[in-house]
Amino acid sequence: MASKPNVILILADDMGFSDIGCYGGEIETPHIDRLAAAGVRFSQFYNTARCSPSRASLLTGLHPHQTGIGILTKDDRPHGYPGSLNDRCVTVAEILSSAGYATSLVGKWHLASNIRQVNDAWPTRRGFDHFYGTLAGSCSYFQPASLTRGELNAEAEATGQPNYYYTDAITQEACAFVREKSQINQAFFMYVAYTAPHWPLQASEEDIAKYRGHYDEGWDVLRERRMHRLRESGLLEDAVQECERDPIESAWEDVEHKAWEARRMEVYAAQVHRMDQGIGQLIAALEETGQLENTLVFFMSDNGACAEVLPLDGSAEAFKKRRPDLDRLKPRNGRDLRVGNEPSIVPGPEDTYASYGRAWANLSNTPFRLYKRWTHEGGISTPLIVHWPAGELNNGAVVRAPFQLTDILPTILEATQVSFPANDSDQHIPPCEGISLLSDLRGIKQTTHALYWEHTGNAAIRLGRWKLVREYPSPWELYDMNTDRAEKTDLAASNPGLVRELAAQWGSWAERVGVVSWDQVLAGYRAEGKNEAEAAG
Repeated sequence: MASKPNVILILADDMGFSDIGCYGGEIETPHIDRLAAAGVRFSQFYNTARCSPSRASLLTGLHPHQTGIGILTKDDRPHGYPGSLNDRCVTVAEILSSAGYATSLVGKWHLASNIRQVNDAWPTRRGFDHFYGTLAGSCSYFQPASLTRGELNAEAEATGQPNYYYTDAITQEACAFVREKSQINQAFFMYVAYTAPHWPLQASEEDIAKYRGHYDEGWDVLRERRMHRLRESGLLEDAVQECERDPIESAWEDVEHKAWEARRMEVYAAQVHRMDQGIGQLIAALEETGQLENTLVFFMSDNGACAEVLPLDGSAEAFKKRRPDLDRLKPRNGRDLRVGNEPSIVPGPEDTYASYGRAWANLSNTPFRLYKRWTHEGGISTPLIVHWPAGELNNGAVVRAPFQLTDILPTILEATQVSFPANDSDQHIPPCEGISLLSDLRGIKQTTHALYWEHTGNAAIRLGRWKLVREYPSPWELYDMNTDRAEKTDLAASNPGLVRELAAQWGSWAERVGVVSWDQVLAGYRAEGKNEAEAAG
């Protein structure tokens, strides 16, 4: 190959398995679909169930517990994790920067417990030459709190622009970086971390109007349509026979406020659509600069769809108190901010702060069970699309073998022919936990490895066709992923020996990577008079 490839990681936030068009969704995502058609899709790729842990794993090739981020970015010491990226890991940006790459992060960081003072867990101190984005997690799309350029607060850039929208700003910054580095012919690594479609549901009326009426038939009909498209695509082969509604949720025909419910999903779809438009602009920038051919692009989501209801575990006023930025950055239309999921709050505008709820999240995760935070398929299954025209990939193919986020860094290192750094005498950096995907991307099947998860007591191990999984504090469940990815038929009772074997293997892994018992974390919070919801973040 003439020169080392550029690398772009594109990460969606809280997007479900079947939302985009090339994974069965009705949301129009032509630019993401274009990457899939000319690249490779994965049918069994996994994240780590939550935003911060997934980001830590993606960037370091380690399990999140090894990086200091087992839950989110709260410092839970001495009874939990520090909540910041520690010095016992190295990021892909640090590795590639040392190899001469220009490095950039545009978008969400969410890997530092202290976002008010510059520290060693900020992106500029972890290998990124250029940073424009938010240090915290969720935020307004119109006035994002913790917006930062380099190491300086940049919130005024948003408040000073009447048409500012965070998704668009991320795209514009990413395109500018591509053009700048192309002019000086420097290879680059860029991490494009969109916050779309994470709550709050906020989008332009123009984008929302594009989906008006699309969800009037409700989640039951739309789930069956998604399932039909997934079957036709062959993505799931015969691993899912039925697609049932979450039993906790009502049938659409029994819903009282149908117009309001449909509006919630219309705004969510508009957020995904706007992200796709931005990805289209990024592809165009790569084409215009002659970089698309030799740019390795990944697209995925940080966890499954989010079933969280706003305000989280309390009143709207209590929620605002925990989020002081909501009062500090007031809506520019002069109205008071309205927080919550209720029909009187019609989501979309800047003065609303809502989520789309469990029933629509169930649609987004078609055909899987449960959601973000759980280690059942609905929490950890993500689309993965890899596009690299010069990379001799098996374009148009679907990789069906199971892989997870720890495999991304080894793939990048093999593609760029950059070595993982040797350990110095001062600090031991553990090697990547995953394996490169390049052989599978090129149509050469390799032996897969065991995959592991733990988040807030929810846990799983995947070994070949078998998946052992538990929802804290319930017992282990066992599923055959070759025939039952919807996790409907628990085989644990009829396979006690296999359950013991896999549980022991999971236990050895958990001890090795430093999983802190969820019981221990909860005990620490209860000793401080706090509850489980506060412990989970």
